[in-house]
Amino acid sequence: MITSLLVANRGEIACRVIRTARRFGVRTVAVYSDADAKALHVRMADEAVHIGPSPARESYLRGDKIIEAAKQTGAEAIHPGYGFLSENADFAQAVIDAGLIWVGPKPPSIRAMGLKDAAKKLMAEAGVPVTPGYLGEDQDPKRLKREADSIGYPVLIKAVAGGGGKGMRRVDGAAGFDEALESAKREAASSFGDDRVLIEKYIASPRHIEVQVFGDAQGNVVHLFERDCSLQRRHQKVIEEAPAPGMDAETREAVCSAAVRAAKAVNYENAGTIEFIADASEGLRPDRIWFMEMNTRLQVEHPVTEEITGQDLVEWQLRVASGEKLPKTQDELSINGHAIEARLYAEDPAKGFLPSVGRLRYFELRRPYRIAPRIETGVEQDDEISVFYDPMIAKLVVTANSREYAIEGLAKTCAQVRCWPVRTNAEFLKRLLERPEFGAADFDTGFIGRNLNELSTASEPRPEVLQAVAMMVVDPTLGGKADDIRATYLSRDRTGWGWLEGFRLNSGRAETIVKLTDGASSYNVRFDEPSVGTLPWVEQVPEGYLVDDDGRTYLFREDEPRGTGTTHGLHDGEIEAPMPGKVTAVEVSQGEKVAKGQRLLTLEAMKMEHALTAPFDGTVAELNATPGAQVTEGQLLVRVEAEQPSS
Repeated sequence: MITSLLVANRGEIACRVIRTARRFGVRTVAVYSDADAKALHVRMADEAVHIGPSPARESYLRGDKIIEAAKQTGAEAIHPGYGFLSENADFAQAVIDAGLIWVGPKPPSIRAMGLKDAAKKLMAEAGVPVTPGYLGEDQDPKRLKREADSIGYPVLIKAVAGGGGKGMRRVDGAAGFDEALESAKREAASSFGDDRVLIEKYIASPRHIEVQVFGDAQGNVVHLFERDCSLQRRHQKVIEEAPAPGMDAETREAVCSAAVRAAKAVNYENAGTIEFIADASEGLRPDRIWFMEMNTRLQVEHPVTEEITGQDLVEWQLRVASGEKLPKTQDELSINGHAIEARLYAEDPAKGFLPSVGRLRYFELRRPYRIAPRIETGVEQDDEISVFYDPMIAKLVVTANSREYAIEGLAKTCAQVRCWPVRTNAEFLKRLLERPEFGAADFDTGFIGRNLNELSTASEPRPEVLQAVAMMVVDPTLGGKADDIRATYLSRDRTGWGWLEGFRLNSGRAETIVKLTDGASSYNVRFDEPSVGTLPWVEQVPEGYLVDDDGRTYLFREDEPRGTGTTHGLHDGEIEAPMPGKVTAVEVSQGEKVAKGQRLLTLEAMKMEHALTAPFDGTVAELNATPGAQVTEGQLLVRVEAEQPSS
């Protein structure tokens, strides 16, 4: 096997590769940018090399610096992880030309599958079913619109060189096509350096089914069964599981066999994923599953496949790259149990999923009683979440004998995430996992979008949470333990005051009133009658009182005024940058009249586009943004003056 390996990536995937390499005694080399100088993957590797400034284009996307780092450290091979340069055929060829081993598919295979239009033509020739659409070379906007009209709405505009939902837009009617096309092409150019798109029919009840394939240099190709990645937000996967719920043996054989044919059509070696779109309006059926694309790399969601097959796919990658045959034949592979993975992101669902950056002052991914989740992360407490990279901070995976128990275990794992002051989507994930429709496998790729408000609205702290915090305020030595004092509390939010009863507290001090604030609302807790109950654990920290409840972390303080509760950088018509980023488009001019909800400008940050819109009808009184400008968090970009009522 390979004896020394440079990992050309960062975060949890770099840590994941390093762990397997260590198990086989392979020396590892990490690369890092300025922002990642103290990152976990750097600390884990045997050696680390600085490759440039924080922006990815100046560091992790600099293939020349990465190859030089490999030569400098005597690394024998390069593992690209996923994202960044993992599907860049020119980089793969440069690695090979430098006399190094590329841990991935051969460059011709990457090229063959890298462009969606060419890949679909190739798959059709190989007998793999493909979705109807336009794959032509003519990129004239008028031609593209004619093709969309001909296919029939709704359609998907997809970046030819794309992936991960970048450069993808759904269009429901002809009126919205031009704007969606312009936005998709702009995002595609920014993400991939290629603004070409294809048009394909949008499937009404789509399920996203993908198959893990693996090939070796001896011509052997196997599949490791399917995954269901249908729960997505803005085409970004949120929950993945294996095997796919509702997949019968006949359909599994059809889709997995098609995946193997697809891989063989490009003489595929190493790890790859064939992605299919299924029309699930009548359940999963062999004749209603079509090829979408191939990802010529290891996938983010590969752990669920490892869990149900008992295989280490990174080990397979290293063995195949070393020239060995596949570790298992098709007949030796089988499905055992059910695995579900949730992507934990540093983002605030209650604020439109805006990325949350900063230091992880408090961070713990706990294992619930009698549950043994697999945790894949690239950060630890006190590490920084940077604005420069994808906001995923961990993957939480639970495997059980049944899908029901896997769901239950993962929901409990999400409920015990502790993260402060960086926000996460843990509460959102828990709510999603507990939806009856998910448990019944009654969902498609639009499920999250249709239920977004209910899933993402921030919850108020439960009475038991306030009770537990108040108990600590009264007597910190209690350590969160409940015993025999009943409390009633007076709650105040933006709508006024109200009484609730029935909460328990061990205090011994009748008529004690504790005043709490979480920065947005104020609460008064009063203790009186004895009772018994169980409360969440509270930890006293320098900033106040930290408590976790159902995936949400709260920080309460005593005797502080109610916070302002501002949202999205909006202050009486002042539109501020919600995070550092680059202005990619300005849709208005100073003095222009705008309507509530109208797009004012587009900000690109953390690999995503964010639209900033008018909070009410009015006039653009101040405009401080130009296309291409870099902005800082809190910077005033636009000020809208409200329309004055006519006298």
